[in-house]
Order: sequence, then structure tokens, then C-alpha cells
Amino acid sequence: MANSWLNAYVLHRRPYRETSFIVDFFTLELGRVSAVARGVRSAKSDRRSLLQPFQALRVQLSGKSDLKNLTQLESNGALRMLTGNALYCALYVNEITNRVLPGGVEAAELYSAYATALAALQPEQAAAEYILRQYELALLQELGVMPDFTTDAASNDPIEPTFHYELVPELGFCQVKQASKFSFSGTELLMLAEQDFSPPGLKAAKRLCRLALHPFVGDKPLKSRELFLASR
Repeated sequence: MANSWLNAYVLHRRPYRETSFIVDFFTLELGRVSAVARGVRSAKSDRRSLLQPFQALRVQLSGKSDLKNLTQLESNGALRMLTGNALYCALYVNEITNRVLPGGVEAAELYSAYATALAALQPEQAAAEYILRQYELALLQELGVMPDFTTDAASNDPIEPTFHYELVPELGFCQVKQASKFSFSGTELLMLAEQDFSPPGLKAAKRLCRLALHPFVGDKPLKSRELFLASR
């Protein structure tokens, strides 16, 4: 790995000692990986400007522990200058990826979905909700927790549009006797199965993703969501 170039994006960076950063990268080849970028905070370093979110990079890492050393770094495309709603959406994508994706596991399909989401986000774009839901669903798929939207997991019967269902962890959607704030109508589940992202479908997808991702995200608030709410 020491001499191999990796395609990467910066998910997060934090100061380390006086002149360095610890950087969380999302790489095509290794998934999420953290590395020490030594000396990049010094006035003489010309690499600090590259270690920005939304900048496509090529990096070389070394080391046998989980925390690697960044040895080489170069740009792999123009920096995406995001503003407004697009910026908050992209920060959310970075934060949730860093929060829930296991380290050191290749996730090539999710990496592709990540790059697609960044490329699609534009300032004040009305389709931001669609872009975020598409990425969250790709994240559920990568984590192995995407439920079946067409079959009752308890009875193995087809989902009925007029029935109501709740998501049971590690099992799937099961019919319940009455609707609740945690339930989905059969119509909503079938919309998700057909990837119908009309306004009702997007609303159902948002509820599903928050519910299914919560065990991975935990109760700690997402800073990107707090920043977005504070800006409104």
C-alpha cells in the first residue's frame, strides 16, 4: 500500500500536535481510513490547501496500524466550491459517511454514489432532497440493512397497499394492526420498491433512512444538521 496511489476525498480533518492534521479519508480502494498529515499546518506547507472537503485527491499512505501516515498527496480534479443549501447537504453527506461507515472496508459502489452526490449538488437546487435520499439509500445498501419493500418479513406475504407495517431490526417490515408514527403504509413501501421519488415517496424515503440509520448514527446530534438549522 505504501507505494500505491489511492483515489480519495477528505471527510473530516482535525488538528494534531502543533503542525499536523489527522484526516479521515474516503477512498475508492480502502473505504474510510484515517491518516496523520504531518507538517501541513506549518506556514511552509503547500499541501494544506489540498486537504479540503469536496476536493478529489490522489494520496499515498503508509503504516501497518489503523492510523496511517500520509506520504504523498495531489489533486485529482477541481475543488467543488459549494455554497448555501448545497454546502450544508454536502457537509451532511461527509459527516454521516464518517459516522457510520466501518473503517478499512472497500466500498467502491458507495464511493461512486458519494462522488455522484457531490457532483449533483448545486446552490439552491430543488433536487437536494432527492440527492440526499439516493445517497442514504446507497449507504443502507452498503451497510447491509436495506429492507425488502415488497414482502412482509414475518408472514412472507406480499405487501398490501392498505395495510400498515413497521421496520423490525434485522428482520424487515412486518404488518401491524394500526398506524403509528413509526409505521409505513403498504403504498409507501411499494413506492420505495419502485424508486418512486415523487413528494410522497421522498417523504417516506426520508423517514425510512432516519429510522434505519439511527442505530449507526446514534443519539449524538449531527453537527451539519445543527449548522443547517441555525442558518435558517
